Amino acid sequence: MTQQTILKIEGANKRFGGLQALSNVGINIKQGQIYGLIGPNGAGKTTFFNVITGLYQPDTGTFELAGKPYSPSAPHEVAKAGIARTFQNIRLFGEMTALENVMVGRHIRTHQGVFGAVFRSAAARKEEAEIRIRAQELLDFVGIGQFADRTSKFLSYGDQRRLEIARALATDPKLLALDEPAAGMNATEKLALRELLVKIKAEGKTILLIEHDVKLMMGLCDRITVLDYGKPIAEGVPAEIQKNPAVIEAYLGGGH
Repeated sequence: MTQQTILKIEGANKRFGGLQALSNVGINIKQGQIYGLIGPNGAGKTTFFNVITGLYQPDTGTFELAGKPYSPSAPHEVAKAGIARTFQNIRLFGEMTALENVMVGRHIRTHQGVFGAVFRSAAARKEEAEIRIRAQELLDFVGIGQFADRTSKFLSYGDQRRLEIARALATDPKLLALDEPAAGMNATEKLALRELLVKIKAEGKTILLIEHDVKLMMGLCDRITVLDYGKPIAEGVPAEIQKNPAVIEAYLGGGH
């Protein structure tokens, strides 16, 4: 059975003044894949990620999400369309509990609006109860359910990363976009992260992943695109990427 294409981008270009940050970048991610985006420092990975998720406006390019055109015009519109992301630097609501952080992520799929919230209608109370239940389920799923009532700034670093992923999952995304989720983690935390991402994939979710830990990516991703100086230089399964001369030169230099 042919897998559905979840994200298809062709001809993405982005210039900042005199710098061509992205040059004709494309990507094709299928349902249920963990898809990796790698490259040396300055390769354009984060710029491409920011274009996909609406933080930067592309100069050109065609964008399709689950077979339908979409415009990455603003982060909230991208989230509504079905792409949820995390950031390299943790961006939680530090004074809120873990449960409240996940409930905030769920707001984009709610229906009662301001009127229902202010006047505490029966429908609004029912929806809030459902959101609370779903948030707890997601905390349990990522392995931090016991910390639901803990203020998020007091969670360990690894658990804060898990909380960010739970909050992103609360939006019911078609695509989960993770920007260097293993940054700052020790070996034990990285192993736990890998297990969590495999678990998310087993639930039928599709993941786009930027990560500097190439070893982690090679053991985790179904397919990988490699960028260098804003241009795609290779795409394929990990075994192909590891042997690709252009990739080896980009990371190690021509002498290797």
